[in-house]
Amino acid sequence: MDRVNIVSEYDHCVRSPTLEMRLPSVVSLKTYVKPALYPAFTRFNVFLRDRFTCQYCGSTEDLTFDHVIPRSKGGQTRWDNVVAACSPCNLRKANALPKACGMHPHQKPYRPTVHELHRNGRAFPPNYLHDSWMDYLYWDTELEP
Repeated sequence: MDRVNIVSEYDHCVRSPTLEMRLPSVVSLKTYVKPALYPAFTRFNVFLRDRFTCQYCGSTEDLTFDHVIPRSKGGQTRWDNVVAACSPCNLRKANALPKACGMHPHQKPYRPTVHELHRNGRAFPPNYLHDSWMDYLYWDTELEP
C-alpha cells in the first residue's frame, strides 16, 4: 500500500506463481503515526506487564491470567483487575476474594503505558535478532535480563 520504505531485507525470499520477493527486515514509515499512550488489553500484554511471572508465587511456568476480584463476584476483565497467575495458584484461589483466601498479588494490577511494556519487553529479547536490526535497536542486545 506504499506506506513504508524498505530499509533492509532478509536473505530469504517468498514466492508465488508470478512473483518472487525478499522479505523486508527493517522498514520505515513514510508518514508519522502517533503511537497510542496505552496498549490494548490482551493476554500477552498482561503477561508482559507482569514480566511473565505469577503475581502470587513468582513462578514463570504454566501462566494463565486471574481475575483478582472474580467475575462471579462482579470483577471485570480489565487492566486493574487481571494479573498473571500460574495454573496452580489460579486453581487454588478459585473464585475467592484475595482477603478470603489470603492470596494477594505481589503487584497491584494497573493499566501500563506503552513505554512500560516496551521497557519490560527489553528484558525478554527474542532468541534471534537478524544482523540487519542491530543499527536500529535502542537497547544493548548483549546484556542479560
